[in-house]
Amino acid sequence: MRLADLTTIGLGGEAQVHVVDTLAGVPEALREHPDARILAGGSNVVIADAGVPECVLLMRARGWQQHADQFIVSAGTPWDDFVAAMVDEGRAGVEALSGIPGSVGATPIQNVGAYGQEVAESIAGMRVLERATGEVTTWPAERAGFGYRDSTFKRHPADHVVLAVAFDLPVGPSAPIRYAELARTLGVQVGESVPVAHVRAAVLDLRRGKGMVLDPADADTRSVGSFFTNPFVDRVPEGAPGWLQPDGRYKTSAAWLIEHAGVHKGFRLPGSDVAVSSKHTLALTNRGSGTTQQLLDLAREIRGRVEGRFGVRLEPEPVLWGCEL
Repeated sequence: MRLADLTTIGLGGEAQVHVVDTLAGVPEALREHPDARILAGGSNVVIADAGVPECVLLMRARGWQQHADQFIVSAGTPWDDFVAAMVDEGRAGVEALSGIPGSVGATPIQNVGAYGQEVAESIAGMRVLERATGEVTTWPAERAGFGYRDSTFKRHPADHVVLAVAFDLPVGPSAPIRYAELARTLGVQVGESVPVAHVRAAVLDLRRGKGMVLDPADADTRSVGSFFTNPFVDRVPEGAPGWLQPDGRYKTSAAWLIEHAGVHKGFRLPGSDVAVSSKHTLALTNRGSGTTQQLLDLAREIRGRVEGRFGVRLEPEPVLWGCEL
């Protein structure tokens, strides 16, 4: 099967695909295909033009169970469907993560975050399959080793499969608004709380303005979201924004570095059909007939310019299958 059809960026070659529509079917599928790769929403993965030799398990187990304020959600559940349902119930904890494509099972792997909120803040635990033994165990959140866009699952991708995620989401106003752009959009001060529905609406508007809500008619949304993570540096480049971290380093803006290294919105290499989004310099987009090789060439060009200008090496946010940057 053509893997490009299973990803939001529309890139990737062929592989054998096995659909798994129940959580109970995952261990059996892995016994049959022990080296299989796991794919669900396909929103945070870059796949080689040649595809991958391993079988791909397409996770389609969906739905959730509620126990008071805790929700146990199957890994294949579309993330924004779950967020929308929680906001409709007035539940706080994931409202600023509205509009993010992909599946629930991918969120702890990446420790998905946006607009001042990270998924790790509301995760209570996970049901995890150990690939070496086939054993399914319940992990508390702290075992996942969450960091900025990072987790044990991301650092050791061949060791585990996330089957379900438990979230603690109480009814109430939003978490305090931490992100200045979101606060301005809401007309409140940083640190204030508002109804969760207001946060979701504001976030969706902001994301649409950046081409970060999937729309088949808009090529700017044919991406993996932000391609580079915001780097941590000992010294912030002159003029760049910087946020002091507990370890004494600073987090700075990858978008600012890219723009000030001479890469503008819409930038592309000659003859390429992959380009920087016309709305957001962190998104690299397939304009219709691009290739993964073109995507990687553009990413290398951007990273080289930033490193040459500022001495800061940008790291990719998506997972790379069968290719490297």
